[in-house]
Amino acid sequence: MGKSKHSESGLARFAGSASSGILELLLFHPVDTVAKRLMSNQSKRVYKFGGQPFVKDYMFNHHKAAFTTVFGEKSGKTMMHATAGSIVGIGEIVLLPLDVLKIKRQTNPDAFRGRGFLAIVKDEGMGLYRGAGWTAFRNAPGSFALFGGSAFVKEYVFSLADYNAASFFQNFCASIGGAVASITVAAPLDVVKTRIQNRHFDDPESGVNIIKNLMKKEGVGAFFKGLTPKLLVVGPKLIFSFTVAQELIPIFHRLFDETPDHGAVKS
Repeated sequence: MGKSKHSESGLARFAGSASSGILELLLFHPVDTVAKRLMSNQSKRVYKFGGQPFVKDYMFNHHKAAFTTVFGEKSGKTMMHATAGSIVGIGEIVLLPLDVLKIKRQTNPDAFRGRGFLAIVKDEGMGLYRGAGWTAFRNAPGSFALFGGSAFVKEYVFSLADYNAASFFQNFCASIGGAVASITVAAPLDVVKTRIQNRHFDDPESGVNIIKNLMKKEGVGAFFKGLTPKLLVVGPKLIFSFTVAQELIPIFHRLFDETPDHGAVKS
């Protein structure tokens, strides 16, 4: 059975994104770390892969003419996917506390000594959103490149009129393009974001100071420090989960809704 040519239901998007996140954890992480990573990783995957299509649908319904006028028919479509991804990426800061706690647990375990999860949330409060501006600044181009890169491959390499009709191989190739672009574009601000978040709770440092110290002590190359390992380690996980999400969402749509909504927008 071919994939639906229509926008998938919200339930299908949630189920497909959640399933891809769980499969990623089971495949790429040891069993003993799956439970620890489940909340943070799963929330981000569901939000990003499940949320972007809703923003994209809104843009197709209300702003398609503007994008087409500015960028043309083909590029306008790609830009709508990319812009929707960027908007969702900025909104991802609502999940920042989960990301902060995960990074601090990995890089600064002493900060958790003698304190449980709820105690840390209570004690730190809004401090868990420290670096939110830098996170949004990093997520905007990163998510733009992820969804834009994927859409670019589908549009210009495979000439797909309906991105949802992509084959597994086409989704896989598109995910490679999106993941590599996203990781590379986000690398400089990822360095800043991580250094903000791995500080001890009682010893915060601003992003501006981190950038100044990086430039002074390590040079411009420091902003791309670890890029190659990240492409080799994070890249496959992102490619896998993005590919699986794009495959599973249409499948869940067919399972949940036997009668397609013919008023939905092609994307």
